Amino acid sequence: MLPVSRLITGVLFGLSSLVLPPATPSVAQDTTEIPPLPRPRPDRDAAQSTPTPTGTTAADAIAAVTDVPQAVTLTARITQDGPTIPEGVVWRVYETAPDAAGNMQLVAKSEAATAQLELPPGQYVVHAAYGRAQLSEPLSVAPGQNEKVIDLEAGALRLNSAVTGDIPIAPTQLRFDIFTAGSESDRVPIAEGLPPNDIVTLNAGTYHIVSHFGTINATVRADLRVEPGELTDATLYHHASEVSLKLVSEEGGEAIADVEWTIQTAEGATVFTERGAFPSTVLAEGVYVILAKQGEQVYNREVEIVSGGSREIEVLTSVYQGT
Repeated sequence: MLPVSRLITGVLFGLSSLVLPPATPSVAQDTTEIPPLPRPRPDRDAAQSTPTPTGTTAADAIAAVTDVPQAVTLTARITQDGPTIPEGVVWRVYETAPDAAGNMQLVAKSEAATAQLELPPGQYVVHAAYGRAQLSEPLSVAPGQNEKVIDLEAGALRLNSAVTGDIPIAPTQLRFDIFTAGSESDRVPIAEGLPPNDIVTLNAGTYHIVSHFGTINATVRADLRVEPGELTDATLYHHASEVSLKLVSEEGGEAIADVEWTIQTAEGATVFTERGAFPSTVLAEGVYVILAKQGEQVYNREVEIVSGGSREIEVLTSVYQGT
C-alpha cells in the first residue's frame, strides 16, 4: 500500500457546503431489542369515584389518548458540540419489529433538516442520513411533545491525485473509490467512481481509498482517517504516465492510419487494445511490449514506462531494436 503524500485536515465551517445526495440507509446498525412501552393504567380509586362518559370506560379513554399521534421533532448535528445541521438531512422512522420478510417497516420519512412528524406513542428506530454519514438510534414517543437530537459524529474527505513530482492530472482521468477499512475480503464499498475534489461526508473512522488514473492499471491505495467535525484534504501520488502511440515509417514521421494496437505487460498479459492512428492511454510504471498491426504485418517495440508527464511512443515499420 502506498502512503498518502499530502494530508491536510481542517475544522469544518459552513455545513451547507457539505450537502450531498443521501446514501441508501441501513437500519441494521442498531440491533438492540427495545422493550415495549408500558401503556399507562388508570388510578383504581379515581376510576371508582370519577364518572366517565356514557358507554366509555376510563381505560378506553386512556387507550384512545395513547393511540393519538404525538408531535415529534428530529434534529441532527455533526458533533455533540456543533450546531444543528441546516439542510441535507434525510430522516426515516421504522417500526422496531421486522415483518415476516425480515424487513423493518418504514412509518415516516422527511427531507427537512428539522423534521416535524406525528407518531403514535411507542418505540421506533430513527435513521438519519447526511451525505454518506448515517446513524440509527432508538426513538421513544410518549404523549406530549417529543424531541430527538442525533449526533452523527461525521467528518468530510476531499480527494485528489497527481503524478509523482507534483505533475497535475486532468480531472477527467481520475476517479476514486471509498471502502471501509480492513482486509480486502472484508471491505465494503461506501462510494465508487467519485470525481476529484468532491467533498464527501462520512462517519468518523478509517477508510480505504483507491485512486484510479486512467482505466488500465495505474492505481494507488491508502488508508485515511476521517475525524469528527473536520475536513480532510488528501492527495495521492501515482507512479504512472500518459502515453500516446503512433506507427511511423521513420522517426518523427506522420502517423500511419488504420492500425490495430495492443499493449502487453512483460508477462504477456494484454492491458490495452484499440484501433486508430494516434491512440492514447495511461500506464503504470513497468516494461511493456507494444504491438502495431497494419494489414498482415505486425510491428513491435518494447518500452519501459517511468513516472512522469505525457510521452509519445513511436513504433517503426520494422522490428524496433532497443527501448
